[in-house]
Amino acid sequence: MIRAYKFLIRPTVGQQQALAEMLRDHCSLYNGALQERRDAYRHVSKTTVRYGDQSVQLKEIRAFDAERQGRWSFSSQQATLRRLDKAFAAFFRRVKSGEKPGYPRFRGVNWFDTVDFPKDGDGCRWDPTPHDPVTRVRFQGVGHVRVNRHRPVVGTVKTVSVKREGKRWYVVLTAEQARPEQLPATGSAVGSAVGIDMGIANFLADSDGGFVPNPRHGRKAAAKLEAAQQALSRCERRSNRRRETAQRVADLHRKVRRQRLDHAHKTALGLARRHDLIAHEDLRIRNMVRTPAPRPDPEEPGHYLPNGVTAKAGLNRSISDAGWGVFLAILRAKAESAGREVIAVDPRNTSRACPGCGHTAKENRPTQEKFHCVSCGHTAHADTVGAINVLRAGLVRRDARQG
Repeated sequence: MIRAYKFLIRPTVGQQQALAEMLRDHCSLYNGALQERRDAYRHVSKTTVRYGDQSVQLKEIRAFDAERQGRWSFSSQQATLRRLDKAFAAFFRRVKSGEKPGYPRFRGVNWFDTVDFPKDGDGCRWDPTPHDPVTRVRFQGVGHVRVNRHRPVVGTVKTVSVKREGKRWYVVLTAEQARPEQLPATGSAVGSAVGIDMGIANFLADSDGGFVPNPRHGRKAAAKLEAAQQALSRCERRSNRRRETAQRVADLHRKVRRQRLDHAHKTALGLARRHDLIAHEDLRIRNMVRTPAPRPDPEEPGHYLPNGVTAKAGLNRSISDAGWGVFLAILRAKAESAGREVIAVDPRNTSRACPGCGHTAKENRPTQEKFHCVSCGHTAHADTVGAINVLRAGLVRRDARQG
């Protein structure tokens, strides 16, 4: 199995400058390759330039511009061209499926923050010393950079990437390793299975009646973010003050992202340790955060009727702040490592169906939190009812799969 590791690196002043130059030159290569594709399609009878054609030209580019392009790893430059090729592949896929195409765009120097090395030892070298507290990673054209390795790397390192986040630099490794030892079974078939219902008021509710509060990291940082963004809007463009203020805004966003990831990791790990089977709703988050379509007024052309876009914007902001998609991805990864089973079920009517008699009606949920069955009178928290129904649907899917 493949696992990723991310470590903070501590380059010297000279190494920071070399790393920034490496990003700048790879960005220039990316933009040049994109420009070639655009020009070939527009002006040479819709000719399509592919990765293989541009990869062949690399030797000539490196020989022509040896001072800039020639000093960096050949394989890392190939990875940059593959990155552009993947962007075009995604563009054509969206065109065929009828989605918003999103043609690949040119990258500014501040928007190109990662350089990939497809193979350890080719343009980069990860220090494999297991017990030395000082770990270093070597990049061609930069030198040996000190790494803050806070945990051991298990397995064989396959790829290495260097990434810039604000003023900090990171190295990202992917390592191939044997499947880790799985956690022992937790107990009986009933006690080891759980259903979870994702929400806004509570981050999740489980079928055992437990709740995980929603930390709302984005909302807590909203005031500071608003003040920093207002200060940014008042800064003169290309000024030092604007650059510092933009860095402060980025740092606030980065802190919220780290807090959200930390909460997701801890919650997912607790579920994986306590339960053998975890059932959750198969949420289509992208559809849930869509902006409502405008409603033209048939009586007044050029005018529109209220469509609830303001209220929907608040809901969309809360859904994004909860980070359901990130949490579910982390949950699946931790469950795989622990030997647990994760099942996604259809979320329709999970909070409207009575777990006692099975009656399904929208009147069963008179408020956001309360569930009261109009048929049998069963009363419970609506999120707990949803989690129970999710668990039952998950057990049915598991039995059908095994049978």
